[in-house]
This record gives sequence, C-alpha cells and structure tokens, in this order.
Amino acid sequence: MTVMAEGKTVFSMPDTNGKVHTLSQYAGKWVVVNYWATSCPPCIKEIPQLTKFHEKHKDHDAVVLGVDFEDISLAWLKDFMDSMSMSYPVLPSNPSQQVTPFGAIIMLPTTFIISPAGELVAQQGGAVTAADLEAFIKRQTEAGKANAPAKKLNTKIH
Repeated sequence: MTVMAEGKTVFSMPDTNGKVHTLSQYAGKWVVVNYWATSCPPCIKEIPQLTKFHEKHKDHDAVVLGVDFEDISLAWLKDFMDSMSMSYPVLPSNPSQQVTPFGAIIMLPTTFIISPAGELVAQQGGAVTAADLEAFIKRQTEAGKANAPAKKLNTKIH
C-alpha cells in the first residue's frame, strides 16, 4: 500500500522471503530503492556496487532495497540473487504498473534515494556506483539536507 502522509511516501512491499519492508522501519537512515531486472545488463553490472554500498552502510546510516521489476518466478529470482551474492533485500514487483510510489519507471535501472527524514530527495535513470551514492549522501549531509524536505524531486545522484 502506498499513500502520502505529511509529505512522506509510505512504502510497503514484501521481499523474496515474505518479510515486509517499509520506509518507516528505516527512519533515520538513507534508503536507496533500486528498480532493476535480471534481463538488464546495466542492472546486473551495478549489483556488485549496490551490494558493496549496502554492506558498508546497512548497520549504520543507509540501506539498499532492490525492486525486481519483471515477471519471473520467485525460484528464478532467488537463484539469480544467489548467483550474484546479493546481500540486500529484493522485493518482487509488478512491472505492468510503471508508476511507483516514487515516480514513473521509464528505464532500468532506476534508483531513488529517500532521506533519513523519509523524503524523496533524488532519482537516477541508469546505473549508479557505490562511489556515486557515497558522494551524493556526503554532499547532502554536508549541506545539512539529510533531514530537510526535498526541494527538487528530480535531483540526479551523480
């Protein structure tokens, strides 16, 4: 279910094991929501970068949530995740709904960044790297924007 509450997106989706993930459970952390597919070469290329970022930050200040945006079986998806050593949660979704809680998906991969205050602060069409994410969060934090409402929802990550 997705609704706006006090300017914040309420996001709730189950992962491949049935555990529901919400933005509110990650309050106080940056949340990187990456829409991708197993058939997308740039998506596959960025998975190790997202894993690297998630492993470095998950216990402190940021997490990655991967939203698989294709119609494949859960067994296929889990096998793919194992083959790629994906350590961040993956949430299967319905690709027929191209509008997400964060905006439209017009290309894969697409990444959205939610601030620790729960505000959508950036989006990027195309692959991102761990360094891109680190630099973006550093710029936002140094500018005092970690807890500020988003001014521009189309801010690029890099």
